[in-house]
Amino acid sequence: MKKTILVTGGCGFIGVNFVRFLLETRNDLQVLNLDKLTYAGNLQSLADVEDHPRYTFVRGDICDSALIENLFEQHNIQAVVHFAAESHVDRSITGPDAFVQTNVFGTFTLLEGAKKYWLDQGKGNNESRFLHVSTDEVYGSLGTTGYFTEETPYDPRSPYSASKASSDHFVRAYFHTYGLPILITNCSNNYGPYQFPEKLIPLVLNNALVGKPLPVYGDGGNVRDWLYVRDHCEAILQVLDQGRSGKSYNIGGHNEKTNLEVVEKLCDMIDTKVGLLNNKPRRELITFVKDRLGHDRRYAIDAGKIDQELGWLPKFTFEQGIEKTVDWYLQNRQWSESVMDGSYQQYYATMYGKGK
Repeated sequence: MKKTILVTGGCGFIGVNFVRFLLETRNDLQVLNLDKLTYAGNLQSLADVEDHPRYTFVRGDICDSALIENLFEQHNIQAVVHFAAESHVDRSITGPDAFVQTNVFGTFTLLEGAKKYWLDQGKGNNESRFLHVSTDEVYGSLGTTGYFTEETPYDPRSPYSASKASSDHFVRAYFHTYGLPILITNCSNNYGPYQFPEKLIPLVLNNALVGKPLPVYGDGGNVRDWLYVRDHCEAILQVLDQGRSGKSYNIGGHNEKTNLEVVEKLCDMIDTKVGLLNNKPRRELITFVKDRLGHDRRYAIDAGKIDQELGWLPKFTFEQGIEKTVDWYLQNRQWSESVMDGSYQQYYATMYGKGK
């Protein structure tokens, strides 16, 4: 019998890529995708694998304890990779309550479900693992030097990062208090195919193609470490398979760029691939806007631990990853358009509303 892995938030950006990665590379796993299908969950992104013999989709809320307990029982879940989260910082500033509900209470509900099934009922085994996917934003902001390590004290600055820090603490507490076999990963900024257009890279790509302004916060000097999503998926699976229970691992791309550098790179690449816009370079579309409240200046990951312990290193430079990303969006304009016009949200009703 194949081991079943529960992937929460598998219709979100990283979740979609991870589900695809598992189906491509792990014939020993049944993949159970649980997603509430909020605005950022796009079932259409997995349309071509919905009939895969090792894949099952369930629409549901991670805050629903009865559903979670039933899924553990029904599918004998022995591994959890927990992506499901509200993740957009700007939205957390204007509406933090959803972030507390999903990121904190949802994580707690999943932990309780795993604890009851694996520990209280004794149905876990030595392969049972609960991997919580988190962010480098829990560490706060860096100056011009230094890196976040796994020992960096938590110092969240936004409602989003505060909710993720809280969920990290709950996950760690379930290891120390109950012995639940947990793992935590804290990653830097992801980019790649299937990313919701509210995030920087797909937003700039879509706007630049049609000549809309390209908004850049403040002076554009905020620095992020960019991680190609395929590299992230490989790292997560390596931590799930080989990581030490109770430990956390930082996952970074070794690609620090200012926001302005990223936007300018995208402009130049699109100009090269599709031609100038009205005979003008797309850099002229860059528009500096009022800075985000509490905008952290710099994030940078020290991923030495995962390299030394598990032998993982990113395979893609930023230049390689961003070109693959731009090419994907250019070749999949229909996907972006369906997200921007909202039609992607009808896919579930069309495919599953008839009892499929």
